[in-house]
Amino acid sequence: MGFEMFCATIIALAFGTLVCFAGYRLFLVLLPIWGFFVGFALGAQTIQAIFGDAFLGTVTSWVVGFVVAVIFAVLSYLFYFFAVIMIAAGLGYGLGTGIMTSFMDMGVIPWIVGIVGAVVLVAVTIMFNLQKYVIIAATALGGALLAIGTLMLGAQGVAMVDLTDQPVRAMLSAGPLWAILFLTLAVAGIVIQIMSTRAYFPETYENRI
Repeated sequence: MGFEMFCATIIALAFGTLVCFAGYRLFLVLLPIWGFFVGFALGAQTIQAIFGDAFLGTVTSWVVGFVVAVIFAVLSYLFYFFAVIMIAAGLGYGLGTGIMTSFMDMGVIPWIVGIVGAVVLVAVTIMFNLQKYVIIAATALGGALLAIGTLMLGAQGVAMVDLTDQPVRAMLSAGPLWAILFLTLAVAGIVIQIMSTRAYFPETYENRI
């Protein structure tokens, strides 16, 4: 591993750990970044599901992913309500597709399950005013995935595209220990964030236009 790769690994590992344990306090800063990656994954996987291509295997998937990513990032920065919906939708979609692709390839069925999961979690979040806990869960899971995924890239040589497209399967394929480490880190992040933000109320915004 070269020095540049070593530095990039340390930075990604530190950032993932920070998001996992302090994501709720940082989420206003993270919103455009989070929106970009959620939009990119959704756009690229939609093309994958419709046309049956490999994840990011065509120029179309890259272009659509990037366009949706930019739209989501801008809207997340400008409108708080959209940002909350985007986080809930991203979490629901990620859980749905992650579970389905643990035992089957990404395609129409996992994509539909992901969309259903997104809609259901958005509805539940708004209905029961669960924004804080959805943000905590999303950042803890996302940060844990980034941290453990970074370690897997170096230790197991797992391809980045596999971690992005089918993270659950990639962890299980690399060994159950990685899945256990991911779940342990994510649960710890959720618990610590809930305990450390009981009296924390961030200043939100209606819109920035």
